[in-house]
Amino acid sequence: MWKRQPASFIQAVAIIEADGSLVATDGECKQGMDIAYNGTWGYHPLLVTFANTGEPLFIANRSGNRPSHEGVIPYFERAIGLVRRAGFKKVMLRGDTDFALTSAFDRWHADNVQFIFGVDARKNLIEWANAAPSELYRELERRAEREISTRPRLRPENVKDRIVRERGFTVIRTESEELVDFEYQPTTCSRAYRVVALRKNLSIKKGEDVLIPEIRYFFYITNNTDLTCDEVVHQARARCNQENLIGQLKSGVHALHAPLNTLVANWAFMVMAALAWSIKAWVALLLPISPRWETKHGEENRRVLTMEFRTFVAAFINVPCQIVRTGRRIVYRLLAWNQWQHTFFRLLDAV
Repeated sequence: MWKRQPASFIQAVAIIEADGSLVATDGECKQGMDIAYNGTWGYHPLLVTFANTGEPLFIANRSGNRPSHEGVIPYFERAIGLVRRAGFKKVMLRGDTDFALTSAFDRWHADNVQFIFGVDARKNLIEWANAAPSELYRELERRAEREISTRPRLRPENVKDRIVRERGFTVIRTESEELVDFEYQPTTCSRAYRVVALRKNLSIKKGEDVLIPEIRYFFYITNNTDLTCDEVVHQARARCNQENLIGQLKSGVHALHAPLNTLVANWAFMVMAALAWSIKAWVALLLPISPRWETKHGEENRRVLTMEFRTFVAAFINVPCQIVRTGRRIVYRLLAWNQWQHTFFRLLDAV
């Protein structure tokens, strides 16, 4: 499916992400279940996904007491081989602080694999960030909000903010975000890597009273020296889209559930059910783009790719249809219209 895409698709950076997600169960006799860090009984599957299209590449089921990153390195490397066989030349790994496995950094760097991971705000990193001269810090450039083509509407009263102030609740607000980068060599690495430090200046209010301001640090480690500090932070934050994918696999596709009686049986269920989400992604990749309607079709394809699974099922699967056998042909009569019907017919042309 990837090889059928335009050259621009393969020439982009293939972004591979990983995360763990707890799958709770009320059962008491399910083989392999265990108690997680938050007291939840169940399983803790690992998901390795392709951020470009939102496809799950690998799902590995594990007991509920296993850490998020356990066993991820072999799956990362299998995913790297998978995207490279498809033709991708540039590969990037992303993950939160649990997946900053420094023991593999040198190998990935030597293999020309980029990575951006969050790093725990340890004491030595905070000391480095504090020691950086103030003039080296620069304001984080936020991404521009979408342009409003009409006149902006009058903003209504913020009821939530008023109630919080009236009742004297503690509120933490970000006043500014500043960036600096420096070289840092983890103890398990043979070379130094780039660390981007994000300094958040926070104001803490209780009701109308302003309490003591607070500074918090967030760190990101990468071997990419071409991206600016702002781009590194935005890339790391873009990993939050994987949380949306996990949410769809839980509540939309119902893949991240444990209806069976063993760890391996539930693992197989998760993999098979997750293929339904991959089919949705492949539908979006299959849709042809006519040169005359390139912009319109491109936007439609993107919307199908990011569509919630329930919307996809309603628009493309659960379509009421009358089947009529006449002579030597079968006629399918669609009995209801929806806004995605023209896209559905473009899909038929493609298959």
